[in-house]
Amino acid sequence: MNQAVAESINKSLKSSTADYTPKGYHITELESDAIYLDEHFSGNAKIFHNPSVPVLYEQALAFEHGSAITSTGALVTRSGVKTGRSPKDKRIVKEASSQDDIWWGPVNIAMDDLSFMINRERAIDYLNTQEKIYVIDGYAGWDPKYRIKVRVICARAYHALFMHNMLIRPANREELRNFGEPDYTIYNAGQFPANRYTKGMSSSSSVAIDFARKEMVILGTQYAGEMKKGILTIMMYLMPKMGVLPLHSSCNQARNNGDTTLFFGLSGTGKTTLSADINRDLIGDDEHVWTDTGCFNIEGGCYAKCIDLSREKEPEIFDAIKFGAVLENVVYNEYSRKVDYNDVSVTENTRCAYPLEHIPNAKFPAIAGHPKNIIMLTCDAFGILPPVSRLDANQVMYHFIQGYTAKVAGTEVGVTEPTATFSSCYGEPFIVWHPTKYAEMLASQLHKHSARAWLINTGWTGGSHGVGSRIKLAYTRAIIDAIHSGELEKVPTTKMDVFGFNVPNTCPGVPSEILMPINGWTDKEKYVQTMNKLAKLFIENFKKFQDKASPELIAAGPKLPQ
Repeated sequence: MNQAVAESINKSLKSSTADYTPKGYHITELESDAIYLDEHFSGNAKIFHNPSVPVLYEQALAFEHGSAITSTGALVTRSGVKTGRSPKDKRIVKEASSQDDIWWGPVNIAMDDLSFMINRERAIDYLNTQEKIYVIDGYAGWDPKYRIKVRVICARAYHALFMHNMLIRPANREELRNFGEPDYTIYNAGQFPANRYTKGMSSSSSVAIDFARKEMVILGTQYAGEMKKGILTIMMYLMPKMGVLPLHSSCNQARNNGDTTLFFGLSGTGKTTLSADINRDLIGDDEHVWTDTGCFNIEGGCYAKCIDLSREKEPEIFDAIKFGAVLENVVYNEYSRKVDYNDVSVTENTRCAYPLEHIPNAKFPAIAGHPKNIIMLTCDAFGILPPVSRLDANQVMYHFIQGYTAKVAGTEVGVTEPTATFSSCYGEPFIVWHPTKYAEMLASQLHKHSARAWLINTGWTGGSHGVGSRIKLAYTRAIIDAIHSGELEKVPTTKMDVFGFNVPNTCPGVPSEILMPINGWTDKEKYVQTMNKLAKLFIENFKKFQDKASPELIAAGPKLPQ
C-alpha cells in the first residue's frame, strides 16, 4: 500500500467527532480536547486493502464462525440474526442540500445530523478496536462519465468479498494506487448494535445515509445486501441530478443486432430467469442507468436468490456459484459440502454474490445501446391481467409507478387467496425522489428513443390461484421472442375492459384463447367480480401518488363501471 492510499484510509478512520459540532453548541478548551481525543484508535490494526479472493477466503475460514467451502468452491457464510434487509431501519439525514429533493415518508425516513454522527462515531470506534480491517475501493457504474468511487470499510472478510464482487473492481494495481479519495464511504460495523435510545432509532439496527457527508453507516445488521442496496439508493438520488435515469431492472442485448431490452419485475415475476437468455448477452441482473447514449450496469456482479436453485432451471446462475462466489445462509452437507438449495431452515432468502465474469454470456464493459423494448413483469395471482399487453405512454408511467405483482398466502386450512403487492418503480425501498420523477423520465426516454413498452403477466390464467393455472414459461418465452423479433408489434390488438390494456389478438407459440383473460374463465360473473376487486386495489394504491400526478396519468389507470 503506497503512502497516499494509507493516508486516505487513515483519514476515513479518524475520530468521527473531530470535525463535528452540534448546532448552537459552544466548545470550551477542555471539551475540545475531549472531543478530539480518539482513545480507542491504536493504529495497530492490520488493514487489508483490496485483498485477493484467496486471502479473503483464508480470513473468513480462520476467523468467522459458520464459514466453509462448498463442493463447487464457493465460500459459505452466515449473516447472523438478520437474513434480509431492514427497510424500517433505513434513514436519510435531513439536511439543506438534499431535503427538498427527497420523497419523505415511510420509504425515506428522516434522521437528524446529530443522530447520524452518534451512529457514525459508534461505527468508527468499533472498527478502530478491531485487529483487522478490510477496505474495498471500487466503482459504481460502468460508464466513466457517471461512475462514482466507493470505499467500503468493514471488519468481516465476508463483507469485503461480497463488495469485491458487487463493485466494479479497479483494472489493475496501478489504477488502485491512483484511486484517490472516494466519492462515498460505507462504514459497515454491522456486528455492533445501534443505541436504541439514540433519537430516531426504531431498533438496534440502523442503515443511514448522509448525502451531504457522502457517507453510509451500518450498525446492528450483518446482512451484506444492505451495502448493495445502499449504493443503489445513492445512485437513485445522484443520477437524476445529472439528468439520467436510474432503474431497478435487469438488461440484456441481442448479439446479432445489439437490440437492448430492460426488464422490470418484483420478486417471483421471473425477471432474472427471463433476462437470462442464451441467445443474448447479459448487461446486468438488477441495477442500471439509462443515459443519452444508452444503458450501463451499476454493478460489477450479480446477487441471485438461491431458493430451489437447480442447474436444470437456471444453469447460468447454478454454474456461477464457484470459487470467488459467496453464499449466504445456505445449508450444506457437512461431509460432502454439497449445498441443499431446497433447505430453507435458516431463511428463504438464501443468496449468492458472484462477479459478472462468472456468467459466460456477460458483456464487458457492461454498457449497451438504447433499449428497443421495455418489459414490465407481473405475477398476477388474481388471473385478471393478460399474458401480454402493449402500453401507451401514460400507461407506462402509471404501471411503473404502481409496480404491481401478487403473492399467494396459505391459510391454516390450506385455502389460498391472492394478495396484491405494490412497489413503486419496481423498487420502492430504494427510490429517493418522488416516483413521478422517475416515471416522467422513463416516458421521456421511451418517446425520445422510440422504445416500445409491454406488460407481461407470468401469473395465472383461467381463474385465480387455486382455480386457474400458472401461465407456462414456454408461452412467456414465446411472447418475449415475438417482442424481440418485432412480430408482436405488427399484430392487431383489442382493448380490455376496465384496465384498458391493448391486448394482441395472436402471438406465435401461444394459444389465442388465453390472450384475453375473460375467455379462459368458465365463471364469467366471478371474473367480473375479481377484475373489479383488483381494479379497486389499483385505484386505492395510486391515491398516495395523486398529489403530483397529471389528469392524463390518473386516467391511465383502471376505470370501474358507473
